[in-house]
Amino acid sequence: MTPAIKCLILLAVVAVLFITEMIPLAMTAISASIACFALGLIPAEQIFIGLADSTVVLFGGMFVVGASMFYTGLAQKIGGGVVRMFGRGENSLMFGIMVIAAIMSAFLSNTGTTACLIPVVMGICAHAKIPASRELMPLAFAAGLGGTITLIGTPPNILANVALKAAGMADLQFTFFEYAYIGIPITIAGIIYMMFIGKYLLPKDSSDLNFEVEEEVFSNEICVRKQFICACIMIGVIGSMATNIIPLEIAAVVGAVVAVLTGCLTEKQAYNSIDWVTIFLFAGMIPVASAMNTSGAGKLIAEVTVGFLGGNPSPYAITAVLFCLAVLLTQFMSNTASKALLCPVGIALASQIGASPKAVLMAVLIASSCAFASPVGTPPNTLVLGPGGYKFMDYLKAGTGLVVVCLVVSIIVIPIVWPFFPAN
Repeated sequence: MTPAIKCLILLAVVAVLFITEMIPLAMTAISASIACFALGLIPAEQIFIGLADSTVVLFGGMFVVGASMFYTGLAQKIGGGVVRMFGRGENSLMFGIMVIAAIMSAFLSNTGTTACLIPVVMGICAHAKIPASRELMPLAFAAGLGGTITLIGTPPNILANVALKAAGMADLQFTFFEYAYIGIPITIAGIIYMMFIGKYLLPKDSSDLNFEVEEEVFSNEICVRKQFICACIMIGVIGSMATNIIPLEIAAVVGAVVAVLTGCLTEKQAYNSIDWVTIFLFAGMIPVASAMNTSGAGKLIAEVTVGFLGGNPSPYAITAVLFCLAVLLTQFMSNTASKALLCPVGIALASQIGASPKAVLMAVLIASSCAFASPVGTPPNTLVLGPGGYKFMDYLKAGTGLVVVCLVVSIIVIPIVWPFFPAN
């Protein structure tokens, strides 16, 4: 049995366990990384390499920084201001949260944006007496959608330009705001979907979580000086992330250390604020994503799918199939890996029929950012897993419809903006 087949079988088992939750999600993820070694897909030293991944470190740091906003009462104060601006209605708050998250993610890291806004949204929910599960998933989805608006919205966006240059098509590279032609429409469509359809697919029973957080916060003495210090820490962290002065994970860890040293929360509170399910879930899936890439499993899926297109497929068929393939892959492997894998395939297929590759590439880019149907597809989804009290099926229910919306909008908009056969 080839390594690629072994990896695909493992992935199928992991998917079933994620969906059924026969064992806890974090245990499934860690077991999957061990299984990768047992099957010979990764060396022993890579089994737990995910625990040292920069994104996992970022998660830990931002959990502490976010908790400091609660323990000082800053999150509740900001939440109260947002509630006064948008009202207490679930729809109006969802609209405000998603718009803010999408705009920030267009220019900042969508992971950093989500991490920074989670405590604010929790404060909003506590103030408005709304379960956190009703607003945190829309936050994560909006961050993912906003990342499609610019070249830097999500770092892997630039991989299309790398692939074009490697193929000798540097003159066709995408410009900074060119992504906005499709990014803005799918962001608007995504917000509308969540407000009128997606919200009915979100769980409603996490009110106990809000109560526990709120009770714990207000049982502590709230000091205005500490709120000011906490605000400065958050501004410093966001500023560092926005300007790339230092790496995201370093900014988060420094912020966490300063929050403890200045008394915004105690050391024990800092340790307790880290959601270890999120840490181990994401860390455990990193070796699996690596195995998909190195074993050739991802490439095999692409080759088989492309084979079904036949000898002379239409550009619409190519675009739709690659979109669906990228969406499938990105639920379990990083969008960087899925884009790196499929961009060259898209260029080759477009060249085969004499079409411009830009439309096909843009479909791959957008689809690879549509990791909405799984908690491990993208860091923002993983970040809200614990605070929102979500299960795997919650992402599948609410996220699948959003993926379909993005597909429909993409199939309509992309060929209009980037014609398959542009006039000379």
